[in-house]
Amino acid sequence: MNLREKYQIPNDSVITIAGTVGVGKSTMTKALANALNFKTSFEKVDTNPYLEDFYRDFERWSFHLQIYFLAERFKEQKKIFEYGGGFIQDRSIYEDTGIFAKMHYENGNMSKTDYETYSNLFESMVMTPYFPHPDLLIYLEGSLDAILNRIEERGRSMEKSTPISYWEEMYRRYEEWINNFNACPILRIDISDYDLMRKENTIEPILEKVGHFIQQSRKPASRFINK
Repeated sequence: MNLREKYQIPNDSVITIAGTVGVGKSTMTKALANALNFKTSFEKVDTNPYLEDFYRDFERWSFHLQIYFLAERFKEQKKIFEYGGGFIQDRSIYEDTGIFAKMHYENGNMSKTDYETYSNLFESMVMTPYFPHPDLLIYLEGSLDAILNRIEERGRSMEKSTPISYWEEMYRRYEEWINNFNACPILRIDISDYDLMRKENTIEPILEKVGHFIQQSRKPASRFINK
């Protein structure tokens, strides 16, 4: 019996990993996909044409960055469900509006007009009965110090040069966001409870929780977009 069958995780499940920068979303995505023999969907960071410009000038590029992310994530979400599920997704589409766009607007880095345009587009695309939501959102959380250490260890120059106050604010906003999130079921996991880099078997307690949550939340109605 494989791990997916052992923990009764349907082979068409779609699981999204969420959490602030540096919390370990990519590592968790790979570990779950390997354990379940699922496909992965990663955030397109290295190919994002706006990212480096954005870190140099938040005000100039925040709207462009958010529109790019929204379009890419929407296309990816549609593709995942058209394929028939069986995916682990690195970062959710919901974080874009609930955290990043809102933060840029409230900090004066996005105009009111741009923010309203972005928010209206997001509502029309995502917050409708026709948009396929994941079976489960796994929210990774930990102490701010632990997350800052991970950002430092990762060594991305544009992140290391970003003021700590930015990461502190993002950390707070993530906590506020997840406490009010209700688009799909949530499983909260503390990053201190596992070590996927050194101990692969720490994935099994996570799989047990995932299976339980999905079994409890599944509905008989079809979840997939018509091809």
